Amino acid sequence: MIARAAAFAPLFLVSAAALGFEIALTRYFAVAKWSEYGYWVISIVLAGFALSGVILALARDWFVRYGQAWLAGLPAALIVAGAVGYHLATVNPFNPLQLQNPTTVAPQLVDIAGYYAALLPFFSLAGLFVGLSFVLNPTRLGPVYGADLLGAGAGAALVLALMALVHPFRLTAALLPLLALAAVFAPRRRAALPAALAALLAAEALLLLDDRATFNDFKAIYAPLHTEGSRVLAERTSPRGFYQLLDDFTERVDTDVSNNAGMLGIPGPPTTFGLYRDGNRIAALPRPPGAVADYAPATLGALPYVLRPHGRVLLIGASGGFRIAEAKALGAGAITALEPEPMLNAAGRRGLGPAPPAPVPVSAASPLAAVRTGGGHDIIDIAGDFLDAAEANASAFSEEALAADLRALRPGGIVSIPVSIREFPAYALRMLATARAALLAAGIADPAANVLVYRSAWNARILLSNAPFDAARIAAARAFCDQRSFDISFYAGLSPTARSNIYNDLPAVSFEEGEVTSQGGADDAIADEAAIVLAGGAAPSARSFNLSPITFDRPAYYALLRLDRLGTLLRRLELLPQAEVGALVNLAVLAQAAVIAVLVLLLPLAARRRLRVRPAAALRAAVYFAALGLGFLAIEILLIERASFLLDDRTSGFALVLTGMLIFSGLGSMASARFTAKPRRAVAIAAGVVVAWCALMLAGLQPLLLAAVGLPAWARAAVVLGLSAPVAFALGMPFPLGLAQVAEGPMLPWAWALNGAFSVVATPLANLLAREQGFRGVLLLALMLYALAVITFPGQRKTLPWPNASPR
Repeated sequence: MIARAAAFAPLFLVSAAALGFEIALTRYFAVAKWSEYGYWVISIVLAGFALSGVILALARDWFVRYGQAWLAGLPAALIVAGAVGYHLATVNPFNPLQLQNPTTVAPQLVDIAGYYAALLPFFSLAGLFVGLSFVLNPTRLGPVYGADLLGAGAGAALVLALMALVHPFRLTAALLPLLALAAVFAPRRRAALPAALAALLAAEALLLLDDRATFNDFKAIYAPLHTEGSRVLAERTSPRGFYQLLDDFTERVDTDVSNNAGMLGIPGPPTTFGLYRDGNRIAALPRPPGAVADYAPATLGALPYVLRPHGRVLLIGASGGFRIAEAKALGAGAITALEPEPMLNAAGRRGLGPAPPAPVPVSAASPLAAVRTGGGHDIIDIAGDFLDAAEANASAFSEEALAADLRALRPGGIVSIPVSIREFPAYALRMLATARAALLAAGIADPAANVLVYRSAWNARILLSNAPFDAARIAAARAFCDQRSFDISFYAGLSPTARSNIYNDLPAVSFEEGEVTSQGGADDAIADEAAIVLAGGAAPSARSFNLSPITFDRPAYYALLRLDRLGTLLRRLELLPQAEVGALVNLAVLAQAAVIAVLVLLLPLAARRRLRVRPAAALRAAVYFAALGLGFLAIEILLIERASFLLDDRTSGFALVLTGMLIFSGLGSMASARFTAKPRRAVAIAAGVVVAWCALMLAGLQPLLLAAVGLPAWARAAVVLGLSAPVAFALGMPFPLGLAQVAEGPMLPWAWALNGAFSVVATPLANLLAREQGFRGVLLLALMLYALAVITFPGQRKTLPWPNASPR
């Protein structure tokens, strides 16, 4: 038993290193560039695996003949390829901002090709090692695939643990010893181990002595980090990000303060420390002795405290403690502060470096859990920086979350929602559509009467109430805005004459013209369409922007762009906000992945004599393995997104689902070896479990998640594992059982390449489908794919015997 396990130890370790390296690269892109471009890494990884399968299919006999020599030499080659590839990636001058500029786009495309040239060799060699392990063990495919998946799961767990200890730019160096360890168990160890150790020594010297990884100059941290006298006061490494606390003269409270503050005798915001995660600023933290908010009466967010004085307040987002200080300065009564982002929560409770803790206890509860378990609030106030403090925070802006907020208010209470209109006024219109849906869900028949919108030049606040805004409250709001030169964009009955005195011009943005559009004089693009949106009509902006409500099923906040107008978007790349670029990156990766998949799919036609395969058998196998590649990743991505919502943290959701899925599917793969006598029946049962699971999730996943959101963290993690374990176990069985049907000859590596190629397609496809159709669409896709897999399960391959080649 021990000897059998040791035989697959190199595969286990190589798979662990390969997945660890993939995650380390996505962390590098998140810190040095932008996280959206981490999708390229997934594309490169799976393209490399697909390429290795094609090579194995075309030269199977030669690889079998020299298989043991390849397995002995590949660990050293992987060490060199990984170190050199990562080093070349760090010196690549790629600049995403120039990618959006038509005059500088060509060099950036060359730089993207440079990433492929640098990183593809490592993942092609890793895929070659895994694929060769399949080819050399045609009667033990279940254990081989199980070792591959279990190793990948162990690699995911290891790299996530390393993130808490190691700088993100050092993760690759920390993972390379896994490959040297693989040489210990490799064939011909006496030759393999010295080569691997020599390669490891050279690789570590390159990575540690010639480290070029750094923040690019377009990251938010770059300028303050390089100002005179700037100091890094604290650093924290975590799977959730790389945090740095900066002290420099540019740091201030990032809030919208009236230009009339001086005339009103109100001081400006104080200097602060700046807290950055992965090079992006997420909060201001107070200097000793603590947060001071004398400026609060001049801020855009002060109006609810005027309309509802001395009320009980729920703060969603503490803004480093400054939002608490502001609420106190504005006369709030009892204050409950939520800060689910772990580092901000820890800073609020214990302080960070020299920054003191918040003046009141800060809860880590999710906003939805807080309002479902406790009500009676006069004001529920979402902080202006809450959305961008963590990916999971976007759920607080959904229809269902806002409806829960409204139900948690006392009569006449107010929900205050921040919207940045710095890029597009249409973000406010989409949030108004979401607010309308939330008000209707909360039982309010006339949503427009319960909405008030006001703004500065750069930000808007949408106020929702469970009671109509009457004349007295509207008059108080008008007086507040006039004193501070803010503009009221909407309340029920707002007349054109009341809109005539606009303090802050806000023209609409036209993609067609590539510029802002004005009707002459001062404009208010929100006021022009707010009434139409709140009435449920078709606003003119809907021709260019997606104004559909944000929901739990479609929670993406930054999904304003309409992808059916792709030509216009590509012509106006320079207008697009960075947060919206991720969808276009997904489209680019999908297009590239589709090309790779088609090339792999056509391989039997291009090399029919070499592959010795009948077209009907090839077609059946192609559909089967493509369906598995698409379906597995679709379910994995769905579970990661839903776990991120339930755990209120994307990193925890990613870690728990990825590790659990790989381990349980690995166990399923190993169990598949017991069913080789009746493989078709076993695949039907396994796929049936997957289809039934998808059907159950379509009917009950959202109610289950909403019911579990208030549970303790350990219980929510148990729910995630309970949901993922049975389907993951079933997902691990169809692939090795299908491979066993094509185990003789080069069809096996071709099937491996197909699975990898369509896994490349699955990642961007599932992301885009979730964006456009919701997670229900992803579930439906997975259900149909596994039903298709049952129908197309390949029969035992019948061709002329393949020439034997004894491995050396």
